[in-house]
Amino acid sequence: MADTERTLALFIDFENLALGFQGSRGGRFDIGRVLRRMVEKGKIVAKKAYADWNRYSSYTEALHDAAIELIQIPRRSQTGKNSADIRLCVDAMDLAYSKEHIGTFVIVSGDSDFSPLVSKLKELGKHVIGSGMQPSTSDLLRDNCDEFIYYEDLESRPAAEVLNLDPQVPEVKRKAFTLLVEALTALRRENKERLWSSMIKDTMKRIKPSFNETYYGYRTFSALLEDAQQRGILVLETDDRSGTYVVASFGEEKPATPGAPEEQQMRRRRSRGRRGNGSRRERSPDSGRSSEQRASDQQSSGPPEHHSDTIPRTFDDEFIPWPDE
Repeated sequence: MADTERTLALFIDFENLALGFQGSRGGRFDIGRVLRRMVEKGKIVAKKAYADWNRYSSYTEALHDAAIELIQIPRRSQTGKNSADIRLCVDAMDLAYSKEHIGTFVIVSGDSDFSPLVSKLKELGKHVIGSGMQPSTSDLLRDNCDEFIYYEDLESRPAAEVLNLDPQVPEVKRKAFTLLVEALTALRRENKERLWSSMIKDTMKRIKPSFNETYYGYRTFSALLEDAQQRGILVLETDDRSGTYVVASFGEEKPATPGAPEEQQMRRRRSRGRRGNGSRRERSPDSGRSSEQRASDQQSSGPPEHHSDTIPRTFDDEFIPWPDE
């Protein structure tokens, strides 16, 4: 069934990101690009950003709308940046020791000063994900994390927005299918092989917490999946044990050839039949007798006589039974 959902804590060293954006052509920092990728990995239960927000007031509204707690660290000459780093480390270690259910820590920064923090979190059994601007990211921090995602590699918008659907499909259902494919793409990106229906729905709710299949005109989530299969968006399978739906393929993935399982079963039946016939053909009248008895019979009877119309030494349904002597 579905894997256990991860629980994430997100810590943003905003001043380090600002330094990276000063020398880049990427424009403004978009927190949505970071959050969209992280919700694919699990449920985010803590989000904090550290900076002197008097200097970055133009970003506070977007961060506040994303429900990120803004930690104010007043800048004091040359010690302000280190104060923010220390506060971030203290808060991360506090959560690591006090909140055992948080198993994944996300450090959005490229500063090598956080490398000891990453090592300590890994020592406590935590999974650490790093993210930062490529020009301003330290190799030491990047190589020390369990995963590291460059900000430039994050998608500015979901790749699943474009679907080849019938123009007559209502806009409401089109949005549902777009969200569905976005969730499937996210799960494949996380190397999920079996895409259970419950896993897909949980991912869709993480991407869009207000998701409810009834709003899009479906009584159940299974009905949404069935409609998506009828429109050629995905291919469904039914699990033999639980009876729930599993998405076998979607999008550009090659769907399973219809009828292939039946053909394989027919081949297996034919091969078993051939093996069974072969075992009968290998039987002979001497089967069940010891080698000493067969040798003594050969000595007493002499060399075998050769006849052109010798009865075959095999027994099968294709041949006549052995004659009575």
